[in-house]
Amino acid sequence: MLAKVLLAGKGSSPYYFAFEYPEPRFVTAPAVTYPPPTPTAPYTALPRARVDSVDLLRGIIMVIMLLDHTRDFAHFQSTAFDPTDVARTTPMLFFTRWITHFCAPLFVFLAGTGAYFQVLRGKPKAELSRFLVTRGLWLIVLELTVLRVIIFFNFDFAQLAGFMQVIWVIGWSMIVLAALIHLPERAIAAFGTGMILIHNAFDGVTVASFQGPGSPVPGFWATIWHILHVPGVIFPLGAGGPTYFVLYPLIPWIGVMAAGYAFGAVYRLDQTTRRRVLIRMGTVITVGFFVLRFINAYGDPAPWSHQDTLTKTILSFFRVSKYPPSLLFLAMTIGPAMFFLAWAERGEGIGQQGASDAQGFGRTVRSFFITYGRVPLFFYILQWIAAHVVPIAASLLVGKPIDFFFEIAPLAPPPPAGTGFGLFMVYVLWIVGVLLLYPLCRWYARLKARRTDWWLSYL
Repeated sequence: MLAKVLLAGKGSSPYYFAFEYPEPRFVTAPAVTYPPPTPTAPYTALPRARVDSVDLLRGIIMVIMLLDHTRDFAHFQSTAFDPTDVARTTPMLFFTRWITHFCAPLFVFLAGTGAYFQVLRGKPKAELSRFLVTRGLWLIVLELTVLRVIIFFNFDFAQLAGFMQVIWVIGWSMIVLAALIHLPERAIAAFGTGMILIHNAFDGVTVASFQGPGSPVPGFWATIWHILHVPGVIFPLGAGGPTYFVLYPLIPWIGVMAAGYAFGAVYRLDQTTRRRVLIRMGTVITVGFFVLRFINAYGDPAPWSHQDTLTKTILSFFRVSKYPPSLLFLAMTIGPAMFFLAWAERGEGIGQQGASDAQGFGRTVRSFFITYGRVPLFFYILQWIAAHVVPIAASLLVGKPIDFFFEIAPLAPPPPAGTGFGLFMVYVLWIVGVLLLYPLCRWYARLKARRTDWWLSYL
């Protein structure tokens, strides 16, 4: 949902998006130069092909991400209330928003895993560090320029100069990871998981936030805390300067990427051992989520509560905090992903199609999602355009207002009556957008597969 910045005394209702940077083709690392650590289980060499199970998961998450952004622009109540507000939502609207919670954590996590894959392909860590720094800087600039325009279809930078979301946080996380990769893998794992585990202990640290015209702007330390841990409006150049909204603070996302990098070591294991480890990891993380959430003592600033119906109580239980992502939010999303990765490798080696998917509908569906997973940034940019253009076209077709689509939604007044569609139509427009982007993504995926131009790793 679009973030409602407190510039006119209105409430907050944020939304998000996600992305993972693309990985080049696998190249087996020379064993003499890059020996694996002393194994406790059998190891297998990585072939030249990509890891299809990872691309499959990424592709599915990207498609789901487009659903969230289509709802942002097409649903008639998208700016009226938070779709996870138990008192006002419906089970289907809640689910439509809740399922998209898997996007950002997995893209950031798998971004770290992709960096580890580059080490396994044979890229020297010094070279990888340079790439992560330049890639990270590029993503930050992209967030503050091109993406700022296509998210809102609006060029009024004086009103809102920057909207710092998942691309911004991935960029900074890559820059930090560029230094972390020179540490031992266990130290990187401890850094990432430690940040995820303890950051909610600082939820009680509050700072003065901008509350609208006439209120004081955040000072230096308040601005730093907004960048690090608490979403909010900042004025880097002081009152009267350009306005930026930080929706994605850096903590704990930096830790999520670091944990994803350490997780990449699982792909040194042979397939049978790896699947067993993935299932164990998924079990521990998912059970941990349910136990901690049930106890209601730590891990999320918004405890669940008993409601007047069983359905609302269940919704309350699963309504965890995303801005910033709580420990329970990350456990709820990353845990099940481990099960999916284990399932996706059934009967296949890395980068090979399983026997069960050798022909027919299963192989077609798998290939469809893998295509998106291999061109994440390319898809990410295009999906914002699709999330705008498809609802605009549908609105023009049936005579609905379209002014809202060209406003900076977090700052704009409520859209005029008649704007938007019901939830069923949102799903229809989402499917249309996904199908429209497929030919372009397939073309770009094939281009990346046959060429090795340096710029391909930046788009």
